[in-house]
Amino acid sequence: RAAVSAKESLVGLTREEMADALAGIGVPERQLRMRGQQLWHWLYVRGVSSFDDMFNISKDLRATLAKHFTIARPEIVEEQISNDGTRKWLFRFPPRGAGRPVEIETVYIPEEGRGTLCISSQVGCTLTCSFCHTGTQKLVRNLTAEEILAQLLTARDRLGDFPDRDTPDGAIVPAEGRKVSNIVMMGMGEPLYNFEAVKKEVVIASDGDGLWLSKRRRTLSTSGVVPEIFRTGDEIGVMLAISLHAPDDDLRDLLVPINKKYPLEQLIDACRNYPGLSNARRITFEYVMLKDVN
Repeated sequence: RAAVSAKESLVGLTREEMADALAGIGVPERQLRMRGQQLWHWLYVRGVSSFDDMFNISKDLRATLAKHFTIARPEIVEEQISNDGTRKWLFRFPPRGAGRPVEIETVYIPEEGRGTLCISSQVGCTLTCSFCHTGTQKLVRNLTAEEILAQLLTARDRLGDFPDRDTPDGAIVPAEGRKVSNIVMMGMGEPLYNFEAVKKEVVIASDGDGLWLSKRRRTLSTSGVVPEIFRTGDEIGVMLAISLHAPDDDLRDLLVPINKKYPLEQLIDACRNYPGLSNARRITFEYVMLKDVN
């Protein structure tokens, strides 16, 4: 099979990385900050997925950007829409290196006063929780910060959740005025086994000059990777959800096998010491009810 030559995506880069990328294609140093801010605005405020739509950037620079970079969305393999407005997407991402294209699921759940997007952090999973379909799949790879962020961007595209792109002064829309107001990382994979990419995506999505999704509107669900729980509160600063499902170690060992490595006593202790724990940053405990089991 012929090697796939992929352009670098500007989606998922930090501001510093974006400046480095622009410098690498010859943008003068004195323009880096301005050009970086323009790109940031188009990507995360206006939600464009083509350089051609960036009409306040010169035609020559747009052509240079398109030659070296991509800002394309993932392929939508399937979209299912329920009567209540719930949507489920199957996204396909292009190969990384010598790998193959991968597919992941993302779900949007509309509720009164808010809309929640459930995003994935891995393709497959190493954990084998007995009630989870993803647990029956082998881990293929971690998602990149770009791929995690692309789920949000594409969902907002499909929901019409970006400002009117024909209006030059499209304003930043606060979370309260959006269809996607909250994000839960409860999709495919264990996010704390992909810590750095998850952290990077949260930093970009919570930027006040871009997508502006407050960390207080983000919930990260973990099966109980105890060593990373404190880091999550300290370095990422989002709400925490614990995939509990059993009241004692014997049963949880069967339902959530990671409990054998990090038993309940360690898990609950990590929760008690979660940085910033308060009424404003609470921990949710998830409990799937299994008949005659728990």
